[in-house]
Amino acid sequence: MKTNVGKIDRALRVLFGLALLAFAFFSGHPYAWIGYIGIVPILTAIIGNCPLYSLFGISSCPIKTGSRAMR
Repeated sequence: MKTNVGKIDRALRVLFGLALLAFAFFSGHPYAWIGYIGIVPILTAIIGNCPLYSLFGISSCPIKTGSRAMR
């Protein structure tokens, strides 16, 4: 699996995921269960691959330079 999620993108995914999970755990809102969707951005940050990015050919990783990038 190819990495397509950069460092800043990973950090933002973790923060967003934690915010959603905090909403799920600590709010008394009837729709708090929606916050469990926060698991998805956290998992994509951990593995470094976003299936939607792969589908659309997007990558937030920096472009590699040098002879290895040509391979």
